[in-house]
Amino acid sequence: MTSFDIATVVYELNQTIRDSRIENIYQTNHATLLLRLHKPNQPTMQLLIEAGKRAHLTSYVLEKPIKPPAFCMALRKYLRSGKIIDVQQHEFERAVTFEISTREGVFQLVTELFGEGNTILVNPQGIIITAQTYRKMRDRNVIRNETFRHAPPSGKNPFLINRAQMDELENFGQLETVRGLTKFLSVGGTYAEELLLRAGVEKNTPCQALTKQQLDGVFTQLNTILSHLTEGKFDPAVIIDLKGEWIDVTPIRLKRYEGLERKPYKTFNEALDEYYTETVQLAKVSAAQKEYKRELDKQQRMLQDQEKTREDSKRAVEQNKRIGDLIYAHFGELQLLMQRILEEKQKSKTWEQIVSRLKQERLEKSTPAVYFDSLDPKRMILNVSIEDRAFPIKMNRSTQANAADYYERMKKAERKLEGSEKALKETQDRIQELQKRWTEKIEIVRRETPSKQVKKAWYEKFRWFHSSDGYLVVGGKDATTNEILIKKYLEPQDIVFHADIAGAPFVVVKMHGKTPSEQVTQEAAQFAASYSRAWREMLSAIDVYWVHPHQIGRTPPSGQFLEKGSFIIQGPKNYVRNIQLRIGIGTQLKEEHLAVIGGPAEMVSRQTNLFVELAPGKQASSALAKQIRGLLVEKAPKSWRERILAIPNEELRAFVPFGKGEITLK
Repeated sequence: MTSFDIATVVYELNQTIRDSRIENIYQTNHATLLLRLHKPNQPTMQLLIEAGKRAHLTSYVLEKPIKPPAFCMALRKYLRSGKIIDVQQHEFERAVTFEISTREGVFQLVTELFGEGNTILVNPQGIIITAQTYRKMRDRNVIRNETFRHAPPSGKNPFLINRAQMDELENFGQLETVRGLTKFLSVGGTYAEELLLRAGVEKNTPCQALTKQQLDGVFTQLNTILSHLTEGKFDPAVIIDLKGEWIDVTPIRLKRYEGLERKPYKTFNEALDEYYTETVQLAKVSAAQKEYKRELDKQQRMLQDQEKTREDSKRAVEQNKRIGDLIYAHFGELQLLMQRILEEKQKSKTWEQIVSRLKQERLEKSTPAVYFDSLDPKRMILNVSIEDRAFPIKMNRSTQANAADYYERMKKAERKLEGSEKALKETQDRIQELQKRWTEKIEIVRRETPSKQVKKAWYEKFRWFHSSDGYLVVGGKDATTNEILIKKYLEPQDIVFHADIAGAPFVVVKMHGKTPSEQVTQEAAQFAASYSRAWREMLSAIDVYWVHPHQIGRTPPSGQFLEKGSFIIQGPKNYVRNIQLRIGIGTQLKEEHLAVIGGPAEMVSRQTNLFVELAPGKQASSALAKQIRGLLVEKAPKSWRERILAIPNEELRAFVPFGKGEITLK
């Protein structure tokens, strides 16, 4: 993000998150924080801060670690429930300060968006409490318990210079104007080029060669761009090049991108959110593809080596067999040739004389000299040539033994060939499996774009499901939600279920005036029974009844007291007898996202084939969740397995009544 980008974000954040309270803080990786913010009567907001890179609101759901890192825990300790009272950009630099009012005073959360980046918590006295990264530097230190100081400015604040000061740009001498501007003003390379483009000044012009008119033009264009920030007049968009790739995101129209497609957004925060979500996803795909290519190249190099070994082994088999056959085919002549050489040596002839005589006879095509090629007396090797194939034989071994040596080499080469072909097949199989696996993995990475936060429906704060025939069924989780459900959301046309036992949720079926079907009656009854105390008592079945809203009262008989979440039932009850305690938990694909569903076993079984059924039992929900995930993975298509493995335990445990149970149907 440029300084202009940051200035725009700060302007917008002051319009949106000022006076909001910090509900919670998450740290998704070493550099990235996610602050959940709330204002009265407004939807929850999420502020994403990635040190060294970006800061903006996000509408996407980001994966949060189960165990928060120490830095995150420290921020929660000091800032949770604090109110954001101001957002500031430090001296038009790439650093943002969030001022947060707490009971202990006003803290500063400073995020640095330059270099490797950092996020630093500063107490009301200006002392560093904690930081993502501690550093000792030449010009300052970021160390716990030291006074916080901002990094030295990269240039002058463009808001604070006048026309006369612009003449100082000439002092950079022969330096190109575009580089001089980035040193003179804290505007960065992108906007330095934009200023010169708008002013009609060639960016390579030496600073000392700038004319008064050119400096006037640059100063005028600088103020024109700055006016967008002071007046809040933005035109945010993602810039798309001719190949259809997202190449930049800008808060205003830039001359450098004239002629390219613009994808406009209402706010710059929204544009940044979409741009980074897209580019981060593309980076993940690119990284996965590079990793695949590295592994594939490694396997293909191995394949090439194995193919060479196989061909070498084939040649060795062929050559050694051919030579062995040639020796036996000319057994007598070769034996005679060796005997003659040895006999002549015994007659005290020199090797030179023997070789000379054999060469002469070879010219005369005399047998056996016609097979003679050369002689190596030191090693006692006779090189012969038969049918255009030259090969050595050992003179200290018999002709038969020489043939046997070549046949043995042939067998050794055959064994090596067999091994190389087996290895080759294994490598080919690995490459095929790699290609298949990585095609699936890259496709999964492509689909892993974070989902956008959806405003939750009123019933999602309770336990709920949609019955097999389409009715909304909502149940309380505890005494508080029981009371809220009945007092706030119960309507005259609804019906209310309750297990015939103390310590059970009220379950409301939104009937919209219709007569309850057998299907919804059974499912709502099982829902009410399974989340009642009967599950904890490990009963196998229980009776459930349902009543109309006008039968539910809050006024107890004289002299009695009703506990929170309890109500008086008046009039006849409609009983559903002997309801089995069963809960189904499974996964279902909803709008390209894998969702965990749970509720009455029959309802779940009608909505997905990937489910397990639970009954009351003693196994803890933490162990159950792992077992359920494993069973779902076994039953799932390969393309779903990685996503099922990524399901947090909490999502599965949430459907286990009273945190215990046992699997009855796999």
